[in-house]
Amino acid sequence: MADDDAARCQPGLILPVWEPQDGLNWTDRVFRGAVYFFSLFYLFLGVSIISDRFMAAIEVITSQEREVTVKRKGGADQKVVVRVWNETVANLTLMALGSSAPEILLSIIEIGAKNFEAGDLGPGTIVGSAAYNLFVIIALCVSVIPDGETRRIKHLRVFFVTATFSVFAYIWMYVILAVISVGVVEVWEGLLTFAFFPITVLLAYAADRRIKIPYKKFRLNRNRVIVAAESADIEMGSDEATLVEEVIDPKRQEYAAVLRELRNQNPSKSMGELEAMAKEQIEQSAHKSRAFYRIQATRNITGGGSLLTRARESPGPGAGDERGPDAGTSSEGRVYFEPCSYAVLENVGELEVRVVREGGDLEYKVLVDYATEDGTATAGTDYVGASGTVVFAPGDTEQYIRLQVIDDDVFEEEEFFYVHLTKVRVPGLASSVRDAVRLGSPRTAKVLILDDDHCGVFAFPDACVDVPESQGVYELPVERTSGARGEIRLPYWTVDGTAKAGKDYLEARGYVCFDNNESRKTIPIDLIPEHCYEKNVSFYVQLGPPEEAGSTPNEDLLKKSPDELTLDEKVALEGRPKLGTLYKIQVNIRESDEFKNTVDKLIEKSGSSALTVSTTSWKEQFTEAVRVNAGGDDEEGEGDEPSEPSVFDYVMHVLSVFWKVLFASVPPTAICNGWACFWFSIMWIGILTAIIGDVASHFGCSVGMIDSVTAITLVAMGTSLPDTFASKVAAIQDNTADNSVGNVTGSNAVNVFLGIGVAWSIAAIYHSFHGNQFLVSPGNLAFSVTLFCTEAVVAIIILLVRRSKFVGGELGGPRNYKYITSMLFFGLWLIYIVLSTLEAYHVITF
Repeated sequence: MADDDAARCQPGLILPVWEPQDGLNWTDRVFRGAVYFFSLFYLFLGVSIISDRFMAAIEVITSQEREVTVKRKGGADQKVVVRVWNETVANLTLMALGSSAPEILLSIIEIGAKNFEAGDLGPGTIVGSAAYNLFVIIALCVSVIPDGETRRIKHLRVFFVTATFSVFAYIWMYVILAVISVGVVEVWEGLLTFAFFPITVLLAYAADRRIKIPYKKFRLNRNRVIVAAESADIEMGSDEATLVEEVIDPKRQEYAAVLRELRNQNPSKSMGELEAMAKEQIEQSAHKSRAFYRIQATRNITGGGSLLTRARESPGPGAGDERGPDAGTSSEGRVYFEPCSYAVLENVGELEVRVVREGGDLEYKVLVDYATEDGTATAGTDYVGASGTVVFAPGDTEQYIRLQVIDDDVFEEEEFFYVHLTKVRVPGLASSVRDAVRLGSPRTAKVLILDDDHCGVFAFPDACVDVPESQGVYELPVERTSGARGEIRLPYWTVDGTAKAGKDYLEARGYVCFDNNESRKTIPIDLIPEHCYEKNVSFYVQLGPPEEAGSTPNEDLLKKSPDELTLDEKVALEGRPKLGTLYKIQVNIRESDEFKNTVDKLIEKSGSSALTVSTTSWKEQFTEAVRVNAGGDDEEGEGDEPSEPSVFDYVMHVLSVFWKVLFASVPPTAICNGWACFWFSIMWIGILTAIIGDVASHFGCSVGMIDSVTAITLVAMGTSLPDTFASKVAAIQDNTADNSVGNVTGSNAVNVFLGIGVAWSIAAIYHSFHGNQFLVSPGNLAFSVTLFCTEAVVAIIILLVRRSKFVGGELGGPRNYKYITSMLFFGLWLIYIVLSTLEAYHVITF
């Protein structure tokens, strides 16, 4: 059989047969085999590079975010940015399609190339790549973890679903080939095979959400997706505002924790230096998708450089010009009060109110009209009403308005009046110049007149105050109003609330002393910084009854009734110092604005991994295509690249530059949010896969290897090689085993449901339309599937056993355990290859 195949090759879908075919000796066959072999290698390299673009498009598509409105506790609306794609759904649909596109397309294209008849190359490649992925890739990932470290699958429920379907998919293949209708694939069998794909996705999604019963309260999970209280995700596409108990962005909490730790470790460094250190640490430890690792692996192999280097060099969103929207100087001048409020004793006599001129051309003379207005103070009784003009000579930037306050001997409550800037004039100039100077804000100043005939009323200016935790020592103001006579001692003390003394602040107790005519003092409050992104705890500071330092009215006066007091005695009692209504203040400790703003900047500049793999223009793509970069050191997992590309980088760049330049013509991912790149990339993958199918058949024909053996060995390894390096990088750099192990089972299931389901459905429908049957001989495929299913169950059991306390995780662990596991998995693959090959050549029978 093999000799006949070797003697007569069949034309491929695209490539013709290498003529002549008759009279070939072994040298000719070796030469032709070598040409086909290296051609396959070069084509696999091309598929890896176009898959790089394909996975970049998928990363951009699945990283899309949207803004939803949620309700916080208390009913307030809040805008929250969430991911459109659920991570599990993305991994089992687009991500799986991206990593398995060559195998899936090869199976579909082979059906068309053989006039809708069954072939061995497509199905054999799917089963062979599944075996390679499950046994070889996991064997590698187990052993590359540093000694003593382990990696566990985090989303274990999802893994159980995908692992179950990854075995069931191949059992189902055997059932439809050798049990239900032996050697015949009916239409319903093909369609049901394809239908298992959405069923798998839905069940994995349900496992990820842990769906039980409908629930109305939602929160955010670690991936910034709104989820139910039992960790259920909100339905994609829902715009309904949903009640949430507390909306806290876990990404900000994570970044704040990194920045807080770095600040504690490096107390002498500035916030700018800490920001740079935090940015680099976050880039190394941030969660990355399967697509990111696939692209990273391909670029390291082909001299495309490390994505982590690109991430550090990229300015990121919000980078660039650090100035805000109001940065720069305005050509328009402004005139305004600075400050806009004053507090004076009524015996002050005269006070000056400052007016500032800012911006514009200062070489012109400017006139500013002003006028006073009564508040609770009355012109003529409490102050001297005034109006007039302030003159700014050329070059002047400030002037003063002088006002008179009237003193009397009558006890009064505090009173105030206003001063308004009413008009700006630039005499003798054109209107365009006159309009260049305007009244700014504030254009009104408030003057508070404090009575000096009373000891005063002591209180805090507000009922509560917000203080950043980075304040260190906060000077809490205490105001003396309605008089300022005499020296007063005012006791105070702190009271715990949600903030605790010794943890959030230092307990304070003592006296604040006011001198004669002094109207404002401060109480020092020591805060203990924790460097939190969102902090909201509070405590209280309370004032006690004020005490006069000098003589006090006779205590006997306090015992008399109001009717028994003389006029002089009433005045004496009214003059005693008193506590105001705000004698207790709530101090809210909030996050530091500097700390919070730094975390926000890290959020803006970090973005998602889509930013490091996306492209915005064809110029950028062609520039990257012709440039050689140093590959990253995956073993370290730190993304530290050598300063210059290595010899290997140059060699691989030369080999792959044709593919790089060719596929730079694919639309950038910035167009249509990655969808244009997605469809053009899959078109190129289909073309290359068709050529690979022809070359693989011609190679087997030349060297006497049948298609089923070529499929499970050479083609399966070639199409899975990028996934091998991607899983290795993910195993080292990720904290979990989900990207390196969890996605293997998902891809294996998707390969069958899409690659076999679509291809066989098309062929079965075609034959049914023409009134005959789609014949698929069980043959070697049934044996290969049976053998793989048996070994897959053993492999999954081994992985689950490794989660016990003796090892601690699916990957890594003690040196002996991890190397024994790797040898077992690699041995399972060798057994699969050897027995499948022997059965294909009828050395053993099934």
